[in-house]
Amino acid sequence: MNAAVETIDGGSATPAELRRVGIDALVKALGPVGMARFLQQFDPGHGDYTAERQGILGAPTVDDLIDEAEQRQRKPSAK
Repeated sequence: MNAAVETIDGGSATPAELRRVGIDALVKALGPVGMARFLQQFDPGHGDYTAERQGILGAPTVDDLIDEAEQRQRKPSAK
């Protein structure tokens, strides 16, 4: 990763130019995986995680969770 990063005038660059040069700089500094991890910190995502989670898992009580854990301990593992 010794390639020079292009510099541009940030005040007059288009959003697409800023994005392209910014991504290139991040890849040079962090590598592709580091760049992706860095950008994920700023993505607010979408949807309602809490509502989706409750739709998938329901709203088990502590007693429900304890019962399920005890049932799993009684079952022989299939390895």
